[in-house]
Amino acid sequence: MTLATDLTPDALRNVFAQHPSGIAALCAIVDGEPQGIVASSFTVGVSMDPPLVMFAVQNTSRTWPVVRSNARIGVSVLSEKNEGVCRQIASKTGDRFAGLRLDSTDEGALLLHDASLWLDCSVEQEIPAGDHHVVLLRVHGHRTSDETNSPLVFHGSAFRRLEAEQLVS
Repeated sequence: MTLATDLTPDALRNVFAQHPSGIAALCAIVDGEPQGIVASSFTVGVSMDPPLVMFAVQNTSRTWPVVRSNARIGVSVLSEKNEGVCRQIASKTGDRFAGLRLDSTDEGALLLHDASLWLDCSVEQEIPAGDHHVVLLRVHGHRTSDETNSPLVFHGSAFRRLEAEQLVS
């Protein structure tokens, strides 16, 4: 088998898009205002002891330094009900939180309604990784949805929904 050696950002973006990933909104209330970013690189279960999750953020992000300045960050793992929310928070213009249903913790972690999983986290460590930083987050609290919300998945540079296959016995 011959492998392609084109490692340009555009080529890699297309290659990496072949791997499906969940999407998380990482949000906090900073100086009384909601702030947040969306990450398709979010990974749960990095460590159980201590409880850690992680994601990668571009070094050029202007929002991440604002969000990370808060003691606690709310992680909402988005469900198929959140596709519009995801696009809204990821927008570079306008009020990115207008009309959204939100909850917050006493420490300022901001959580989005209709997600499938919520985590209350703090930054444990940031590790330089090329044009990104890998961010390890320590989990302080969690909650899962009472509903069966299918996850919102990013695959092939598009949002996708998972559908459960009914097995007939």
